[in-house]
Amino acid sequence: MDSQGVWLVEAVGRGFLMYFESLAAVWHMDGHGFYVWLAYALTALPLVLMVWLPVKRMRQQWRWLQAEQRRSGAAMAAQTPAMESDL
Repeated sequence: MDSQGVWLVEAVGRGFLMYFESLAAVWHMDGHGFYVWLAYALTALPLVLMVWLPVKRMRQQWRWLQAEQRRSGAAMAAQTPAMESDL
């Protein structure tokens, strides 16, 4: 077993496993980092949008419904005195 394999076995035995030696190595990923992180971003972006856009639309609908209730309530309040005076 080569020295890397021995290190891997020892690391697993201690309860942690780290393939890269530093965060810069994680970012670079042996020259493939740009493509890997771009793939992560292009995967995460639609997932975030799939959650965020419906929530945003729902909030807009609630605001519209509240405004509509205020408008109809104001219209009813404006009509009520006129109806009572007709009696």
